[in-house]
Amino acid sequence: MKIGIIGAGKVGGTIATLLESCKFCKNVALADTRSNIDLKGLKKARFVPLDVKKPAQLAAFVQGVEVVVSAAPYFLNKSIAAACAVAEVSYFDLTEDVETTGYVQELAAKATRATFMPQCGLAPGAINIVGGSLASSLEVVRNCEMRVGALPLNASNQMKYYLSWSTAGLINEYCQVGQALHGGRLVTTMPLDGVERITIDGTEYEAFNTSGGVATMCQTFAGKVGDLNYKTMRYPGHRDLMKFLLQDLNLAPRQELVTQIFDQEVPLTESDVVVFYVSVVGTEKGGGLKQRSFIKKMHGDTIQGRKLNAIQLTTAAGITGVLELFAKGKLGPGFVKQESVSLKDFLGTKWGGKVYGD
Repeated sequence: MKIGIIGAGKVGGTIATLLESCKFCKNVALADTRSNIDLKGLKKARFVPLDVKKPAQLAAFVQGVEVVVSAAPYFLNKSIAAACAVAEVSYFDLTEDVETTGYVQELAAKATRATFMPQCGLAPGAINIVGGSLASSLEVVRNCEMRVGALPLNASNQMKYYLSWSTAGLINEYCQVGQALHGGRLVTTMPLDGVERITIDGTEYEAFNTSGGVATMCQTFAGKVGDLNYKTMRYPGHRDLMKFLLQDLNLAPRQELVTQIFDQEVPLTESDVVVFYVSVVGTEKGGGLKQRSFIKKMHGDTIQGRKLNAIQLTTAAGITGVLELFAKGKLGPGFVKQESVSLKDFLGTKWGGKVYGD
């Protein structure tokens, strides 16, 4: 299978790195506007110059591959998905943006051959595969809690945070409203609200509402699950500073400015950890009340001679796992939800199993 990856940054390059060892991938076209892309250790990959904002270039790139993976910033995904719809080429992305996902879902409604699967990374992505599978394992589900934190192993600044992934995506999920189920009904969650404390392996975290992580699970489980929600985990104190910056100073409407400040002044770390937590409470058929959980701390690794941090590896493993399932014919045409993927199937893939398995 010939795979086109748009966006050759840290995550795009990591996806190409994981695909090196995947038999279903024949070669990779790694596209970006920048020309100084490091392809060291990537024998299957070749660089393709591409400006997504130029329709002719984008259409030519899409038509030259069998599958398109967007690892570009979320605000470019609509045009990429539209080009895939015209060419009837299958489309996957990593977006946390709710509006973009809705747009892709509308495009997919008319697709008869191509697969459209957004939100394929860590959260949204793998967290929804796990959450959906655990929720589906019980007859009646009282609540489903999903929590993920991409955190520096050590941080000495006031925010208790250093950058490790897309800054634009980070700020966007801090600024947009989210979705949840309460009493089985869809509700809107306000960003940075719903603060709670969680202790995992002796370390205390705070968790709060952000947008996008719940993916399409509210559509799927409305009326079937009592309470269902997603929250981002950080070290205690981070949320208060973000609320001051984005809400009290009213910088949320100026996301580009905040992104620029963060990129300029907040250090990028390669020493990080991803904390992954899902808890489901409900009853089995004919049984009593049960609690089932999936808790894991994941670190970076060196693959193909390339050092990958935890957020790169977990995000790329999420999308590489579903690409393998697509190659095996386990994903149908049209719009595919993360929670429709079997956890057993996902953990049976090369990288889904290696990163998220035991």
